[in-house]
Amino acid sequence: MGLRGVISERQRRFGEELHRLREATGMSGPEIGELMGMKGPAVSHTEAGRLSLNIERLHVWLDVCDMTDPDYRAGMAAMCQSSGRGWWSAYRPHVVPEALDLAEFEAAATSYSNYQTHLIPGLLQTKAYSEVIHEYAEKKVEFRLRRQQRITAEDATTPFRAVIHEGALRMMYGGPAVMRDQLNHLIDMARLPHVTIQILPFDCTVYASTDTAFMLMHGTHPRLDTVMFENPHGPTFLGDPAGVAAFRRKFDRLKGMALPPLDAAAPGPSAAFRDSWGMIQHIRYKLLGR
Repeated sequence: MGLRGVISERQRRFGEELHRLREATGMSGPEIGELMGMKGPAVSHTEAGRLSLNIERLHVWLDVCDMTDPDYRAGMAAMCQSSGRGWWSAYRPHVVPEALDLAEFEAAATSYSNYQTHLIPGLLQTKAYSEVIHEYAEKKVEFRLRRQQRITAEDATTPFRAVIHEGALRMMYGGPAVMRDQLNHLIDMARLPHVTIQILPFDCTVYASTDTAFMLMHGTHPRLDTVMFENPHGPTFLGDPAGVAAFRRKFDRLKGMALPPLDAAAPGPSAAFRDSWGMIQHIRYKLLGR
């Protein structure tokens, strides 16, 4: 089988997991290759994501590395057997490769944790808001709305938790009318039983490195969690256990710093109790006269 010329993030991550498992045993590539019936270069190419691994050899690899956790094994088997094709494949000519990788990871995730600084999270955006962000590029907007079905479809149950900085609520992308509708949409989304929204206010007195937006996609096992975060060069995916754990702790801290979750079912915020519902309603009220 030939080597892949283009490697998806899923394929890259699968290879990294195999590499970490082998490294933990202290075996070299040729040593595990001999047990697997593979030559040393084939092991290197597999760990780099350039070469596929069939499911039988995956189970042997996991056995050799003494990995018995059923959730981890199931997650690795799913990554191994995935074709990488899904609804997102049709958008390959229209969006960047990282967007396709994100959609693929989202499709396999068991839950999501999203922190946003100056934008409403993509999975919570209205069409009008998304049009402004994507400068009215029709296919990019369509792609974003299609991603949202993971949490908006009638049978959707995947938990989604968002912490949104107050700055994102006050940016006037598209003007007051677009932002009013966007804030109303946040309230509507909070009515979904699997969606939790919290607002991080400007007057928060604790610093927790709140400048980097990120999405944490939880796998079937914590070791298979993946983080996508923004940087000046574009989206970056992170699967290193220590790095992912740092983002997991960061999100837990952000949840503790943010206002209590938006409860759209409540009649209104208590005068003595600040919450995310009250923050959104306050900003929404100020937009009514604009």
